[in-house]
Amino acid sequence: MPALRLSGVEFAALAQDRLRPEPPQPGDLIARPRGDHEMQPQPMAQPDEAAAVQAAVLIPIVLRESGPTVLLTQRAAALRSHSAQVAFPGGRVDAVDGSPVVTALRETEEEIGLARTHVRTLGYLDAYLTGTGYRIVPVVALVEPPFSLTLNLHEVDEAFETPLDFLLDPANHKREGREWKGLYRTYYAISYRDRYIWGATAGMIRNLYERLAG
Repeated sequence: MPALRLSGVEFAALAQDRLRPEPPQPGDLIARPRGDHEMQPQPMAQPDEAAAVQAAVLIPIVLRESGPTVLLTQRAAALRSHSAQVAFPGGRVDAVDGSPVVTALRETEEEIGLARTHVRTLGYLDAYLTGTGYRIVPVVALVEPPFSLTLNLHEVDEAFETPLDFLLDPANHKREGREWKGLYRTYYAISYRDRYIWGATAGMIRNLYERLAG
């Protein structure tokens, strides 16, 4: 599959054409949720969407003059789950949020201090089901510089940007595996310089690529 090399304007146009215009709903018979269950060596049943913890993340595409980048976080090493992993900003849906985009924007402000006034949403990817029981709705958005970040160090150790061109090159999407709870599980992994992006985050990047590549 070919690499996608897009300017910010090209990315925005393609994303608005090919992303979902509305967030996917649990149990939607048309939208097939993606997730960890798709990539295992042995056939695995799709987890129950309704029983999963509902969550949302922001996939922030930063419009840099040198080319668009993706804003990612390094989770705090002191966290009890998924510590020190690379992730998109986001978290659990609160009952008062009303929509995944509200959750994603709220969590992004809480985690890294990115004001929602800098963010313009473009659309949604299919929901992503994780092996740890979450149903994540990825919200794809443009971020307009200049902006400042204030990290919540209880949740995030770092925020960094990775070139969108690099992440949308399938040559950089590796399939790796390890034993987890007595089973051998496989997943996508992407290495960029000293950053190791894997699991659900890499899976959602792969899904973004597949959606844009058609």
